[in-house]
Amino acid sequence: MDITDDDLLLERQLCFGLSVASRSVIAAYKPVLAKLHLTHPQYLVMLALWELAPRRVKDLGQVLLLEPATLSPLLKRLEVLGYVSREKDSHDERALAVDLTAAGAALREQARAVPGTMMAKLRLDRGSAMELHRRMMDLIEAAANTEAPSTALNGIATNGGATNDTTLQDMADN
Repeated sequence: MDITDDDLLLERQLCFGLSVASRSVIAAYKPVLAKLHLTHPQYLVMLALWELAPRRVKDLGQVLLLEPATLSPLLKRLEVLGYVSREKDSHDERALAVDLTAAGAALREQARAVPGTMMAKLRLDRGSAMELHRRMMDLIEAAANTEAPSTALNGIATNGGATNDTTLQDMADN
């Protein structure tokens, strides 16, 4: 591949496009999630717990690709909101388990509107959203493999995007 000076233009930088897209999409989520009294990172935690609860903090960190120092304040805030409870794991007292409260479980019903609302706000149909999601998962996996091939995407099922696309489709149905 020939490198030209045009390759150094800001508008051609993948990192710039991804950074701006990330900030813009998360900003678009803000008013939608405000109705649920959630921030975007808190919403991601709740999504993981709606899939499977209770979960150990370590498991949540792996699924969300978050460090404990980042995850702990999110869990504390969700506990203050009354959406989760944190207790010692019954099978391992050294581990902390996070579970949904009744209010946290009930919040899922309100959250069912979020994926469809966001697809409409971002002018994406289901097929486009699924394809974009698949491409992002491929990109995340490729980036993870450049740093540490043996630990790429711990806890993330990509298997060609099937698991994640199904989840996205299921959420879009609601």
